[in-house]
Amino acid sequence: MIEWGMASSWTGRQVRLRAVEPDDWTAFMRLAGEDGRRGSRLELPRSAESYRAWAKDQAVAECDDDRFRLAVQTTVTGELVGTIGSHRTGPRSGWFEFDVTIGADHRRKGYAAEALVLLMRFMFAERRYHKCLGAIFAHNEASLALTRRLGFTEEGRLREHVFFAGRHHDLVMMGMLADEFDRRHTLSGP
Repeated sequence: MIEWGMASSWTGRQVRLRAVEPDDWTAFMRLAGEDGRRGSRLELPRSAESYRAWAKDQAVAECDDDRFRLAVQTTVTGELVGTIGSHRTGPRSGWFEFDVTIGADHRRKGYAAEALVLLMRFMFAERRYHKCLGAIFAHNEASLALTRRLGFTEEGRLREHVFFAGRHHDLVMMGMLADEFDRRHTLSGP
């Protein structure tokens, strides 16, 4: 058993956020296999080599305009359980959009919530962003509940915005401002 402790701003009680390493490819391939139809979108089958190449690319990727991907691992065992990232940003206006994926066997354990709080604390306190956005499928009740529990507000609904599984689906835009985050989670806290 590995004890990672709270040695950095990237470590919480349950998870540690870290860079993706080339050797992580097997864990990401396993997580994708557990998930089946990620977010209800049917994905094309991927080769082991594509996971190897993706992990290698992520390990050396530049952080362009604060867009990046981090591995989420547990603090107790060090097992890689998912990813989190800032995948779209509006630096001039001060917003960023997050995405988080936790493997099916590791959901509902608080990993996504803690990883998202760690990410937002960094983006608000260190990068001076003003707003965090999440685009969530309307049928993804678990993710909507998670963001609401963390203090996000529903800002809008893009009706029939995404097509998959033979029909169109709504996308719900959830948002949180830096001062709202600070009141609930504190920008400097653990």
